[in-house]
Amino acid sequence: MRLDGIHHITAITADGSANVEFYARVLGLRLVKVTVNQDDPTAYHLFYADEQGSHGADLTFFEYPESPRGRAGAGMVHRIVHRVSSAAALDFWEQRLGREGVAIERDSRALRFADPEGLDHALVAVERTDAPLIARASEVPAEHALQGFEAVHVFVADRGPSEKLVRDALGFQEIVSHEWEARGEHRGGRVVFEPARSNGVAGAGTVHHVAWATTHEDQLPWREQVRAAGARPTSVIDRFYFRSVYFREPGGILYELATIGPGFAVDEPAEHLGERLSLPPDYEHLRPRLEGILRPLPDARQWRPTPSPASAAQ
Repeated sequence: MRLDGIHHITAITADGSANVEFYARVLGLRLVKVTVNQDDPTAYHLFYADEQGSHGADLTFFEYPESPRGRAGAGMVHRIVHRVSSAAALDFWEQRLGREGVAIERDSRALRFADPEGLDHALVAVERTDAPLIARASEVPAEHALQGFEAVHVFVADRGPSEKLVRDALGFQEIVSHEWEARGEHRGGRVVFEPARSNGVAGAGTVHHVAWATTHEDQLPWREQVRAAGARPTSVIDRFYFRSVYFREPGGILYELATIGPGFAVDEPAEHLGERLSLPPDYEHLRPRLEGILRPLPDARQWRPTPSPASAAQ
């Protein structure tokens, strides 16, 4: 029984329109689902990923328009690390982000930057056996595209209990000191534990939770292992696109165990993912009200090559 790396990472934004432009246009990710926060349907839940909406490349945002800017601190993810193919890809992103007015830091292996609300990202050129998870984008050549998650960096006050849980309850392996990997049949993803310098403040530009990928069959056994380790996992929650179990690890970080599938094409054609507001069946009766509340978003199709291969084949 092994977790298949990072399933998704969910953060907070105060500006859905600017968020779509940055992640779909500037970073070249595909907007694969426009839906609502199922715990607060008056808020958008935006999903960006590769072309298929795969786990391992799924970066999501709750939009809270009144949310003040947050600050990462103890018990929070503070950096999201994405894979790219090569040093040439880092060169491309250094030039592209520079033209967009994004401040960057660069060394031989990585490029670091923040989104418009301060969410910290890094791009790393690494060799992995994992299949690259790439989206098609008009302004980002495929050879330089983001290829999925490599790691999250987290702040904790005491690394010992947090590392014990990922080792003993979740089956992570320590790669180097304080860097742990969940590697499954298809993918791997890492968590890097760093000492917290201060408490954080949740808000725009901060990560809400990180989800680890599990099969449907293994989700309940993982839940039992987490419970036996002293955490307090939720029951299984059906999110329609996947099933979820949530718990806080000893350092305060909110983890999720999310199933691989059924996926984002269960309620709209794969070639048209993210082009309209999608509501799970239990929320469809709210559509007239929500369409009057939720603010319009940019049409992300303008930043994608057209027609798509799927559309052209029809």
